[in-house]
Amino acid sequence: MPSFAVVGAGFGGVGAAVMLRRAGYEDVTVFERGERVGGVWHDNTYPGAACDVPSHLYEFSFAPNPRWSRRYAPQAEIQAYLEDVARREGVLHRIRTSTEVQRASFDEARAKWVLETSAGAHEADLLVTACGQLSVPSVPSLPGLDGFEGPAFHSARWRHDVPIAGKRVAVVGSGCSAIQIVPAIQPIAAHVDVYQRSAPYVLPKPDRPYRHAEHVLFDWLPAVRKADRLRTFLTGELLTSGFVRSEKLLAGPMRLWRRQLAEQVTDPVLREQCTPDYVMGCKRILFANDWYPTLARPDVDLVTDGIERIVPGGVVTAGGTLRPADVIIYGTGFQTLDFLAPMSVTGRDGRELHETWRNGAEAYLGITVSGFPNFFMLYGPNTNLGGNSIIYMLEGQIGYVLGAIRALEREGLDWLDVRPEVQKTFTSWVDSASHSSVWESGCHSWYTTAAGRNTNNWPDMTFRYRQRVRHFDLAGYRVMPKRPAAA
Repeated sequence: MPSFAVVGAGFGGVGAAVMLRRAGYEDVTVFERGERVGGVWHDNTYPGAACDVPSHLYEFSFAPNPRWSRRYAPQAEIQAYLEDVARREGVLHRIRTSTEVQRASFDEARAKWVLETSAGAHEADLLVTACGQLSVPSVPSLPGLDGFEGPAFHSARWRHDVPIAGKRVAVVGSGCSAIQIVPAIQPIAAHVDVYQRSAPYVLPKPDRPYRHAEHVLFDWLPAVRKADRLRTFLTGELLTSGFVRSEKLLAGPMRLWRRQLAEQVTDPVLREQCTPDYVMGCKRILFANDWYPTLARPDVDLVTDGIERIVPGGVVTAGGTLRPADVIIYGTGFQTLDFLAPMSVTGRDGRELHETWRNGAEAYLGITVSGFPNFFMLYGPNTNLGGNSIIYMLEGQIGYVLGAIRALEREGLDWLDVRPEVQKTFTSWVDSASHSSVWESGCHSWYTTAAGRNTNNWPDMTFRYRQRVRHFDLAGYRVMPKRPAAA
């Protein structure tokens, strides 16, 4: 039986360990640099942290949870769910926490992946990375950054030892993290300055607690929960169609955004500041009911002037205006284009993955890369979603990996490696499809490279991805038959 090394213990890593075990593969080791299972849901513990995908779709299909507390689950509950799944499915003991994989190299002569970790060396027949695209914080290179005299930290590295009550807080960024943090801290902070580079589209979030009667119903009639899951998925597909088919299909979401903005922001200046200057979906759409009302409060200022520098006592904006701050919080996102960083991956003939990707990351189906045998990525290039649940994608990817493993065993192979022409054809299709999507409509976002190429998002309907990964086609791969073991 082959052995597996899995990097990351978020949804991808836990899902891979469970599905491998269910398929009969026992020699699986999962490496997690954090001290607990959870991935981004372990890292992001900031006030207000919650999911923007409804709970019944943001769960494994093989591990439904009829007891979510809310329609949109909070961070701690999702992290607990992942740990519970790992425990119930018998894979928790396979996860080595507080262990970072620093380097992975393919030993072609032995058809083995050799890992260098913070806890020592490890070998496996197959390498599966589940590092995610939102794991390495990005902090802007601002002049004077290190000279601030108060606490300053990224939202994904929240300092729970830093008091916010009665403080003047600067929140740099107005993206997914900021729209949750600012409404959560505003009631206790003395004042909050929100530094916005570009306005996001913010749609209403139909969140609410589930009632006891609903939990009973979900327990006794799973079909009700499944129907809600399907409805949520189809709603997400409708939104996705506007991203990849025609912007005209975004007319409904645009009406919802305009109505919420008009009802919640009466000041014409602030309303103008909250109005994006790009096509909906070009940057990540956000969901919140309290973002605009919070910005309209007298103890919150939305600052749209660029940041010139950080000084010991606060932030200096363009034109030399000093805005005092006691605490700075960077809600500035993640290094989304450096997939797998800072881990180094070396394939055949000493090929370095990051050098291979110097013009932008690419992978066949977002899973395999030519020149890197027996190497599989979960949540790799062009598999992020603009309007649906990544867990749906991950389950399809893990199924594809299982198909590859069965092919290895059935054909008696040492390794398989996607053909370069197959990967090139797929990448050409991705590039072509992306050109007509909203993600390459002119704005700059974490979806695209500096040259404007989409390397993150899947440029088609979500269900079509599952169709493409449903069957593993060995003809698209170069293979190496098993060689006799050395004497």
